[in-house]
Amino acid sequence: MSLSVAPLIPLWLVLTLAGTGLAIALATIIARRRGGFLRLGATILMALALLNPSMVREEREKLKDVAVILVDRSGSQNLSIRAGQTDALKAEIANRLGRNNDLELRIVDIGETTSSDGTRLFGALQTALSDVPSDRVAGAILITDGVVHDIPSDPSALGFRAPVNAVITGFRNERDRRIELLDAPRFGLVGKEQTIRYRVLDPGRTEPVRLTLRRDGQTIGQRLVVPGETIRQPVKIEHGGANVFELDVEPAPGELTEANNKAVLEIDGIRDKLRVLLVSGQPHAGERTWRNTLKSDANVDLVHFTILRPPEKQDGTPINELSLIAFPTRELFETKIKDFDLIIFDRYSNQSILPPVYFNNIVRYVREGGAILVSAGPEFAGRGGLASTALSSIMPARPEGANVERPYRPALTDQGRRHPVTRELPGSQVTPPDWGEWIRQISATPRAGSTLMSGADEKPLLLLSREGQGRVALLLSDQSWLWARGFRSGGPHLDLLRRTGHWLMKEPDLEEEALRVSARGHLVSVERQSMAGSIGTVTVSGPAGQTDVTMKEDGAGRWRGSVEVKADGLYRATDGVLNAFVHVGPPNPREMQDVISNELMLLPLATATGGTVIRAAATANATPRLPDIVRVEAGSRAPSDALVLRDTQSYAVRGVAVTPLAVGGLGLLLIGLALLATWLREGRFRPHAS
Repeated sequence: MSLSVAPLIPLWLVLTLAGTGLAIALATIIARRRGGFLRLGATILMALALLNPSMVREEREKLKDVAVILVDRSGSQNLSIRAGQTDALKAEIANRLGRNNDLELRIVDIGETTSSDGTRLFGALQTALSDVPSDRVAGAILITDGVVHDIPSDPSALGFRAPVNAVITGFRNERDRRIELLDAPRFGLVGKEQTIRYRVLDPGRTEPVRLTLRRDGQTIGQRLVVPGETIRQPVKIEHGGANVFELDVEPAPGELTEANNKAVLEIDGIRDKLRVLLVSGQPHAGERTWRNTLKSDANVDLVHFTILRPPEKQDGTPINELSLIAFPTRELFETKIKDFDLIIFDRYSNQSILPPVYFNNIVRYVREGGAILVSAGPEFAGRGGLASTALSSIMPARPEGANVERPYRPALTDQGRRHPVTRELPGSQVTPPDWGEWIRQISATPRAGSTLMSGADEKPLLLLSREGQGRVALLLSDQSWLWARGFRSGGPHLDLLRRTGHWLMKEPDLEEEALRVSARGHLVSVERQSMAGSIGTVTVSGPAGQTDVTMKEDGAGRWRGSVEVKADGLYRATDGVLNAFVHVGPPNPREMQDVISNELMLLPLATATGGTVIRAAATANATPRLPDIVRVEAGSRAPSDALVLRDTQSYAVRGVAVTPLAVGGLGLLLIGLALLATWLREGRFRPHAS
């Protein structure tokens, strides 16, 4: 039952009128005039009529409160005895709360996620209560190891005002040794060092432990580290693309898990500005094509010299009157030759500018890891050509002494269709290729490497070879500029010249023999690039075991395959010759970084909401203990050693009966008539002065 007031006019006006009427009535009574009490009664009746009071009787139905049992099933909950504890606690809590007929129980199991965000329970809690009014929430009981990564700092973010309790699995004095990465660079220059910072954590221990450092699966160092000490470790970036580094610390006796004894990081190797030396033996139409191609690549730092005044053109003009600079042969080919990633000789002939010792330096430079490209013109086959120098020992073809001087259309060879440098060149998909013609070619006989393009009479046109640790390319024509000028529809000169240059500078994507592996989720994809006609299976091994992957050809020279793996970690793919590595899952999952059970992380939130945090077992052999579960009304105090749920006293109104206590408008009319009658009566018997 309740009293309801619904004023017929604004409340402030009711109060004003009532106050005025009461003042007049009281003044009349004090003056002892006739009708004062009648005025007072009429004023009160008028005020009640204007307030329009009524008695409201509601028919209510008690609603069930909603409580949530949130069960943490993340990766750390599978360690040691926690899974068994979790199952026992879940069954016991559900059994106790299931006896309450006025309580709706919701049980939510939060499984392991594939992200690196760790254990996230409170997002799931809000989802579980998204359809429940906040005033019906009795509270929540979390069964977890206490290591939760989405605890709200403000209790109001929960969306309800009810106790949050936690029952902590695990036991006191757990031990776990782990690696914590403090600073892990994402990129690094090839050939340079990067520094990573890390520390080994083993609470309560200070004895040095052995740590192993690996790069792409190969051990590159070991050292003793003291737990808690920050280590600065320099690592060298050996190649472009992903360099996978693995830090592995020896396991501790009786620790919870060895999964966090390893830390994996990928540093993408990027090349600094590639320094290219271009030497043009004479001005000619193709010189600008080479220059423009190299200058258009933002990653190339070009040094270009053109021989404008060879020795045979000496005319006695004093040097100080020439607007030319001397060719710095000693600086380029002796002092700073190793500073260049690639040397290009464009229609260069040996005109006594470079002495034989410098050509020997170039040969040594190539075999020790450098690269050279020769774009040959008619002089290549002559007595003064480069083929007559020490460079002949590393050239992939020997000139035959004759040149072809007629139009022909360059074409890809079988090897060229498989090689990444020339595979799928625009226009090569049709026969003959949709390219313009060239009109000159140097006849030569292949002696090493791969012939990727052929020209007139199917003679070799573009050859690539490896010499020692370096690489050599030979283009037996100086006519690529015809494609650049659009002669007879032109051709893909930019793709051809740029890919050739980047292969010489060891671009990973252009390797003719390569094994690549990548992961998307738990699907490991394998790609094999080869010049061979067929390949065998590729073996993928890692934490989930070993699997042979059958490769299927996907275009000339390329095979692909895939396998689904079940566990996160570092995987190795090999075909017996080549190896590749990939890490499946987050490199260092937050879930497994700190796995020691913790009562303190949830304590501030539980205290702020009126809940409690208790540990189920003190030791590994103890039986999990569950305290009492009590329900209290708002404002009541609960025992400090009990799990607390709120008794919200929520209800639903099924019917309403309203009984007016005043007669409303009709009553107001009657009161008005009564006041009028009183006035007339008082006026009739008012005494007159004599």
